[in-house]
Amino acid sequence: MNVLEAVGGGVNRGLAYIGGLTIQLWSGFRASPRVLPFIGKRGRWRTALNQMAVVGVDALPMVGIMSVCTGFILAMQAGAELRRFGALQYVMDTVAIGFTRELGPLLTAFVVSGRSGSAFSAEIGTMVVTSEIDALRTMALDPIEFVLAPRYVAAMIVIPCLSIMSNVFGMVAGWAFMYMETNLRFSLYLQYIADSIYLRDVLIGFLKSLVFAAIIVNVGCMEGFRVHGGPDAVGRSATSAVVWSTFLVILADVFFTAIYYLLHFE
Repeated sequence: MNVLEAVGGGVNRGLAYIGGLTIQLWSGFRASPRVLPFIGKRGRWRTALNQMAVVGVDALPMVGIMSVCTGFILAMQAGAELRRFGALQYVMDTVAIGFTRELGPLLTAFVVSGRSGSAFSAEIGTMVVTSEIDALRTMALDPIEFVLAPRYVAAMIVIPCLSIMSNVFGMVAGWAFMYMETNLRFSLYLQYIADSIYLRDVLIGFLKSLVFAAIIVNVGCMEGFRVHGGPDAVGRSATSAVVWSTFLVILADVFFTAIYYLLHFE
């Protein structure tokens, strides 16, 4: 019974966590229009712009470095096998499809989760510990609108942009490998890449980046709102935010890949 109770308790806690995340996601979605320019509140849009700089611009160097390294590694690993069959040109297809459909959104999500997801949790957790969230409620201000919605809007805008930049950096790394191996001109490489990429792959990567953005922001903010105790609880919430967001991002990626596989080969 102890094993069954532990398993059942873990399942119940997981379902309760997903339920709370879904409720918060819907609340953040409803509050998002009040953050937008012209139709929302001016101060909220300024906060969203600041979050765009923090989440997007500051993360671009790390996204670029990881994408270049991953693209070069992917090209070398694929080239090592394809060279044996005289099919080195298919390295370009591998890099282009791999980044647009899978690696670009996933690498971006990992970088943003480690940088911004933990920061969201730590910032909001500190606000909870210092009773700032309670002060907002006392002044009849919705914490979701004041804290979560600007971050939600910012992430939904900049994370797809970061995914596009990740694709670009990865493909440039693939060209660097092909140039060293075959002295391939960049213009010809772009032509091969354009022939390899399909619109559905780009759309799938874009949709993935939107879902990953929603997961990272909502997990980070919810872990911050759930902080109870002293400063040590803030550190635990930041760690939990990274763990949960990474797990849910991978789970969502598995779901998207399975749907694509079933639809593509049915």
